[in-house]
Amino acid sequence: MKQYIEFSQEVQQGMDNNKPIVALESTIISHGMPYPQNVEMAKNVEQIIRNHGAIPATIALINGKIKIGLESEELTLLAKHDDVAKVSRRDLAEIIATKRIGATTVASTMICAELAGIQFFVTGGIGGVHRGVEHTMDISADLEELGQTNVTVICAGAKSILDLPKTLEYLETKGVPVIGYQTEELPAFFTPESGIKLNSSADSPETIAQICKAKNDLALSGGIVVANPVPKTHALSKSYIDRIITDAVQEAEEKGISGKDSTPFLLGKIVEKSEGKSLETNIKLVENNAVLGAKIAVAFTQL
Repeated sequence: MKQYIEFSQEVQQGMDNNKPIVALESTIISHGMPYPQNVEMAKNVEQIIRNHGAIPATIALINGKIKIGLESEELTLLAKHDDVAKVSRRDLAEIIATKRIGATTVASTMICAELAGIQFFVTGGIGGVHRGVEHTMDISADLEELGQTNVTVICAGAKSILDLPKTLEYLETKGVPVIGYQTEELPAFFTPESGIKLNSSADSPETIAQICKAKNDLALSGGIVVANPVPKTHALSKSYIDRIITDAVQEAEEKGISGKDSTPFLLGKIVEKSEGKSLETNIKLVENNAVLGAKIAVAFTQL
């Protein structure tokens, strides 16, 4: 495995000293936000994790290597390069073998984190079951990965462009715990409210760390979703964002946009239609998830 995985000096030192480490994806940099907000967000999120006692490990594929932890110039490369592949499980071997630059999705970040021995992963929102799935069969590989890969994902719920009830049902079928952090309903990414009740909630990072430890001790396979609502001071109103999403989804259907192109197109349209408000909310929710993810990783290490 050493021929494929390369650790940054910061991450390697953290592992050598048994420090808590938090993985970060890179698709949010290359495909989720425009430049320069994307690289500013990436650097801020890494620093937030450090400020809360853990070590950030942003993951990407560069020159045939799975890079666990990126240097500043590598973050900028992902943020500015116009030919970065969006890499899920399906694409991982090909992008490594052909030595292309690849940004990892939730699914592939989970795979790489598990290979590197990292249990906690912070992102914005997970993928899920797309609207109109009965016609398209468009279901994110993130859900399948959560059913089989032992990584805890701290997010603001599933992206609200998705069919949230079906996404939650899919996770339940796969036996994936979805734990609301200080909430009893599934957050809907841009807004804390979805109206969908969760089976599990926890009020402290320590409780979530204890759940993670018990799951490991019981050798239960698969991931955990920690659903952390965007702070209300940065949230968009449900009716406002729902209207914008409906218009964006309709436009995607009219243009025949589907598969892995769907999410970047929809998020870009939502930024445009919200006059940048959704981008501000997206950045704030990722920062909020970074705080919680670092606290959970620290609490778990102390156990």
